[in-house]
Amino acid sequence: MAYTDYETVVGLEVHAELNTQSKIYCSCKNAFGLEVNTQCCPICMGMPGTLPTLNEKVVEYAVKMGYALNCTINPVSKQDRKNYFYPDLPKAYQISQFDIPLCEHGYVDVLVDGEEKRIGVTRIHIEEDAGKLIHDDSFTGTLVDFNRCGVPLIEIVSEPDMRSSADAKAYLETIKSILQYIGISDCKMQEGSIRCDINVSVHKKGEPFGTRVEMKNVNTFSGAVRAIEYEADRQIKALEAGETISQETRRWDDAKGVNVLLRSKEDAQDYRYFPEPDLSTIVLDEDYLASIKASIPELPNKKVMRYMKEYGLPEEDAGLIVDNMEKSALFESVVALGKVKPKNASNWILGDVSRVMNETGKPLSELNISAEHLSALIELVEKNTISNSAGKTVFEEMLKNGDTPQKIVDAKGLGQISDEGALKAIVDEVVANNQKSIEDYKNGKTNALGFLVGQCMKASKGKGNPAVMKELLMAHLS
Repeated sequence: MAYTDYETVVGLEVHAELNTQSKIYCSCKNAFGLEVNTQCCPICMGMPGTLPTLNEKVVEYAVKMGYALNCTINPVSKQDRKNYFYPDLPKAYQISQFDIPLCEHGYVDVLVDGEEKRIGVTRIHIEEDAGKLIHDDSFTGTLVDFNRCGVPLIEIVSEPDMRSSADAKAYLETIKSILQYIGISDCKMQEGSIRCDINVSVHKKGEPFGTRVEMKNVNTFSGAVRAIEYEADRQIKALEAGETISQETRRWDDAKGVNVLLRSKEDAQDYRYFPEPDLSTIVLDEDYLASIKASIPELPNKKVMRYMKEYGLPEEDAGLIVDNMEKSALFESVVALGKVKPKNASNWILGDVSRVMNETGKPLSELNISAEHLSALIELVEKNTISNSAGKTVFEEMLKNGDTPQKIVDAKGLGQISDEGALKAIVDEVVANNQKSIEDYKNGKTNALGFLVGQCMKASKGKGNPAVMKELLMAHLS
């Protein structure tokens, strides 16, 4: 049931694991999938008397993301202890940041149904991850893997600027693509490299925001969409029934499509934050910050918008190209040569180039495809020197031997025939041998025309210009 007089408000806390070589406060290897409890030491296990040492790369990566999200960078910040007990947190506290995060007061522009929307970013701070609880039917109780203790995280906290699950999905996809573009996280959702906590509230339009409810550790974007829609509907139904919404934390069960109560929601004072006594203040000088800022490439959300405005690409096509940095680089290189239409370059990259990447499992860097050769191939098709089907043959040969498209066309005799006299003979023969299709077309079965053009292409061994043959067929049929 839809309640159109209600508005949903969504805020997200995105946790992204950073792809540093070592953990945040010790020299243990930062890697996924290793044998349980083999990548932990007295420091990340919180043994008495051990002292942490901050990994400088973690600070660099956090600042990099801060600049990517238009944040103010605090040149002086500190780390804090967040106190809570949980079985996979052996120290019984987490080193995080509280009142002075590395980055704050930023924003990111996202596309939602073709419209640009700005989402505020409250803060980005660094912190350590906890371990992992293991449950299995093969044993009773719970086991703990401490390998993940001390894995470096950044937490990206949004403003409550999203008003739908679609807004949230666009925001999450944009954050993920930026993390990958600047090279600080692999964002492998199946490994938990990126996950989010979701805050949802509802209120009647024009009234103050309602009480927010948090859902923890949602690790798929589709799951986030379902969780938001479920929770908004649950709250609206509760309010309509005269109930009040309590500030609480719930767990989203994506398999069942429901959430369940975990606990009442904590406030900051419940964690008894205080400055981490074993770590020094973080001080960043101007030259250091300037060098990081200068390293930020053109970001994917900006690139998508530019492709749409500058090259006229549809939003979906632009997004698919930008989603892969190698495809984006190839597209830009082909377009920069100035010999083919950007949309045709996009079509080939999203079509045949992507197909080969998927089939071989190889990145573009390992395939025999250069911008110059791809541009030359597309140009041959655009000028009707070869047919589109012949172009696909040329493309496959390019992959095998790296020859230029023109050399392959000459060697295989793939040049397209556009001479009307030569093609008319082919058309006359096809018409004579396909009288039933002629009658079908005249009786209103327009798809018969496509069949006849296909027969003409077959008779010409793929060399006939399909546009010319279609014109000759239409002249004959009329």
